[in-house]
Amino acid sequence: MTTLTHRARRTEVGKNSEKKVESEEDTNQDKSPDNEDSGDSKDIRLTLMEEVLLLGLKDKERETEHEWGRGRERGRHRIGNRLQALSHQPRARRGARTHGPRDRDLAEVGCLTDCATQGYTSFWNDCISSGLRGGILIELAMRGRIYLEPPTMRKKRLLDRKVLLKSDSPTGDVLLDETLKHIKATEPTETVQTWIELLTGETWNPFKLQYQLRNVRERIAKNLVEKGILTTEKQNFLLFDMTTHPVTNTTEKQRLVKKLQDSVLERWVNDPQRMDKRTLALLVLAHSSDVLENVFSSLTDDRYDVAMNRAKDLVELDPEVEGTKHSATEMIWAVLAAFNKS
Repeated sequence: MTTLTHRARRTEVGKNSEKKVESEEDTNQDKSPDNEDSGDSKDIRLTLMEEVLLLGLKDKERETEHEWGRGRERGRHRIGNRLQALSHQPRARRGARTHGPRDRDLAEVGCLTDCATQGYTSFWNDCISSGLRGGILIELAMRGRIYLEPPTMRKKRLLDRKVLLKSDSPTGDVLLDETLKHIKATEPTETVQTWIELLTGETWNPFKLQYQLRNVRERIAKNLVEKGILTTEKQNFLLFDMTTHPVTNTTEKQRLVKKLQDSVLERWVNDPQRMDKRTLALLVLAHSSDVLENVFSSLTDDRYDVAMNRAKDLVELDPEVEGTKHSATEMIWAVLAAFNKS
């Protein structure tokens, strides 16, 4: 009888332990990432293009009068510096890549004016078009879809080396997959600078207009709307209504801004090879897209000057030298070299 009693108790203990394990598994499943709130910013994964556009858009909440006035004053200095730089450029260079002799210069100055008076890069402004295309190339390289051809004796410079296809497997992003399709079908292959021009539509060759990516900002904005970061509104501009996408999830944008601020302040390493690759790429793209001002506008004047100077030192490094260093992401420096030349 004693033996039977012990066996019965062991059986009951075994059943209870199994029930306990099952209940723990159910609890763990409830706590798994798949069941977390989809609106949590930690679960949001953004592409470089989405991050650049997000940095250039205005928050739905209005900024304080003090911040607005300080941003306007900084913007005036930037406009003056840019106008002075443009006045010293040869006319042939100023109109080299435009459809008119001064269209691009006026667009750049218009962007700076808008940044100064409104405090944000307008959604319909053309200042960030090239930056978004550069972000597409860097994103594809980081995902292992494309790469630069190996350097040779005749092609050592980053701008001379062609963009080659490494894998044509879909990425799940429409813009990335569309660009990947163009790169795969293009023969002969093209350089980074040429691809940025083709994807932006800055080409005189009518047979290559098919490579232009259309409605890029609107498509990226819709992706951000689906991720709960932006919203869609109709805004009146005197004579017409326009669809805009104000920022609603300010937590995600603040996280992004703080990450970039920390990268040049608290976590400054003074060596791009030791920086996080995506952070480095975003700093390069934000600078080239003229939205870096938005990132540092909330800083105090002293910290603002330090951040801008360090970011300036970073983007003024020689891409040819940095691109040859160990563990360097060549596509980031090739895109920077293309923007420096344009």
